[in-house]
Amino acid sequence: MLGLSRNPAFDPTRLRNDEYAELAQASRNRMLASAIVAAFVGVVFTPLIGLAFVAPWAAVLGIVMYISRRTDLTIADPSCRPDPARLELLQNRNAFAGAVCWVAALIGFPWLAGGAQEITLLLVMLVLMVSSTYVFSTSPLSVMIYVGTLGLGTIASLALQGQWQAAGGAILFTIASLVAIVQVRTAFVKARLAEAAVTEKEEVVSLLLREFEENEADWLWEVDPSRRLRAVSPRFAFALGRTQSEIEGRSLFEMIAGAGWESGQFPASLHDLAECLKNRENFSSLLVQVSILGEERWWELSGAPMRDELGRFTGFRGVGSDVTEQRNSSEKIAYLARYDTLTQLPNRLQLTEAMGEALRYASQWRGRCALLMVDLDRFKSVNDSLGHMTGDKLLAQVSARLQSLMGDHQMVGRLGGDEFAIVIRDAGTPGVIGDLAKRVIHRLSEPYMVDHHTLYVGASVGSAEGPRDGRTVEEIMRNADLALYQAKDLGGGEHCRFEPVLHASAEERRQLEVALRKALGRDEMVLHYQPVVDARSENVVSFEALVRWNSAEHGFVSPGKFIPLAEDTRLIVPIGQWVMRRACEEARNWPEHIKVNVNVSPEQLLEPGFHREVVEALAATGLRPERLEIEVTESIFLRDASVARNALEQVMALGCSVALDDFGTGYSSLGYLRKLKFSTIKVDRTFVQGAAQGSAESLAIINAVVAMAKSLKMSTTAEGVETIEEAELIRNLGCDKIQGFYFGRPMTAPDALRLFNVVEGRLAS
Repeated sequence: MLGLSRNPAFDPTRLRNDEYAELAQASRNRMLASAIVAAFVGVVFTPLIGLAFVAPWAAVLGIVMYISRRTDLTIADPSCRPDPARLELLQNRNAFAGAVCWVAALIGFPWLAGGAQEITLLLVMLVLMVSSTYVFSTSPLSVMIYVGTLGLGTIASLALQGQWQAAGGAILFTIASLVAIVQVRTAFVKARLAEAAVTEKEEVVSLLLREFEENEADWLWEVDPSRRLRAVSPRFAFALGRTQSEIEGRSLFEMIAGAGWESGQFPASLHDLAECLKNRENFSSLLVQVSILGEERWWELSGAPMRDELGRFTGFRGVGSDVTEQRNSSEKIAYLARYDTLTQLPNRLQLTEAMGEALRYASQWRGRCALLMVDLDRFKSVNDSLGHMTGDKLLAQVSARLQSLMGDHQMVGRLGGDEFAIVIRDAGTPGVIGDLAKRVIHRLSEPYMVDHHTLYVGASVGSAEGPRDGRTVEEIMRNADLALYQAKDLGGGEHCRFEPVLHASAEERRQLEVALRKALGRDEMVLHYQPVVDARSENVVSFEALVRWNSAEHGFVSPGKFIPLAEDTRLIVPIGQWVMRRACEEARNWPEHIKVNVNVSPEQLLEPGFHREVVEALAATGLRPERLEIEVTESIFLRDASVARNALEQVMALGCSVALDDFGTGYSSLGYLRKLKFSTIKVDRTFVQGAAQGSAESLAIINAVVAMAKSLKMSTTAEGVETIEEAELIRNLGCDKIQGFYFGRPMTAPDALRLFNVVEGRLAS
């Protein structure tokens, strides 16, 4: 209120701006009033004390009043508005100076006059204090300073004369005046705030009305009992594309039915509107399709029947708006929600709805429906080599081919990525599922031309029938997906139907995965070691570490079952780290010339810090690097050959050796044999068994591998030797080392250690 502090929620300047406009006139009136009172005092006291005392006082008071006037004019001038704090300080000083002049007259003039006219000056002070209480200034604090100074001067004057009771009355009057200033100021501020609020609301209402008038999306409409338009507003006429005079008294339906007015063929929404008008009932937000000058539009109408004082029906009145743009946007959103933007095929949502409807249809009529899941083969290589833009164009061509294969009661859609689905509503015709799957695979396997590139991709298809393979959409989609996985596992380009065994396998896989994630923590993993012997002396030269899993829930699980699962779920990485550490610990107890062979998965090898894992395992166990041999398969070079080669080179730099396992069974290339210095090439057991059975191809392959290894200064190990005849054959073919059941099955670490103790005992005896 007084301006002593600043509140962010209340800015007194906003209220004082209203006072600035009247400040110049108020300042002039205040100056004239003060001059009149000063002249009165001069007339009274000049005869008593002389002009020599009155004239200087009047001059000083005049100067103070002039300065105050200049300050007020500066404040009132909007083009020259200095710092508000400085102006307030000037106003306070001016008020104090003016009050001091009057206090000087109150004390000095009666004393010079010998006490004459003292009451007159006291009355003058009273008038000044009372009038100042109700005179508002831009600075209420200056008013309080002015009144307070006058009061203190009056009290001092009365006290000097010993009039203590009168001084007490002056004190009370001064306090009352100051309180009155605060109360009057508070009432003034509240009144101004109320006025400002009313003004602001009026401005908002005016703005809203102006915007409503400028907005051409809403209008008022009115019809008589015969449905003829009346009291047509300009904006309603604009919405109809005509002038007010053209449509006044015309039928509402004639104006909005377009060509249907003559034929009587109205949209269903217009029939709904006519029904509402006929029944004379209220309606709200009724969506109506209209034709305005041949253009199809959508209106949203609300209306209520009107009645006169006697309750007689006099027509309808309501409000309407053009919602064509909103409806088009809604339809576009609905389209995007149900169709794939890239291929323009139905998306997962629409396919799910179609499959649900097909299941209900099959259940109602005891028929059959089907779902085919289609996945492209080798599509990832297109994206990786040519980019996603080319991949998207390829998907567009694939979708067009699939769409061309669809017949009656068949729908194709895109689930995402390179996966599509086909819903067959009626699959009762024998062979319809298999025939469609074959046509899909054949058609999608034909070459594509994309950006001057000839591309080849295939397709795999998995199918499930309803309700035989599932009674819900979720079951059908899950089972078709399982069948698709089976087709992909067969190498692609195949169609597989769902069989219950697939679900059993998937459930078993899921349970195995859950148990496998807990296996290391439960200490369920154990290592077995199979000896590798020298082909000539048959002495053990190394052991291959083989991981085994004895699950608490599933018992002993075959490595052929849980190793692929671990690779798919990337659990092979922590398992491989554990195998590396444990194998090095056990090998530390063997003789110094015995190596340990550790198989490393591609997932583990391609980890960025693989060589650090090897270093940590060797450092923690104290095993010399020369006693650790890493075994890898050719598949590592299919993923990222440069990363794999770099990781193996870092391991070799530590002093470890690297063996190439299962040579000849997969992606065999002599390029990486030239680039990497493998220590050993392991011949797969299939060639060993083929050679033992007299296969010329197997014999030729083993001879070629042995010759190549010798020329590259690498050793060879034959795997899977189970009989003495096979051992003799391998020895004659020139292999350096032999591994197989004939020389020893995988054994536990204590058994492996006991094998050395037995040998040492024999040597000692």
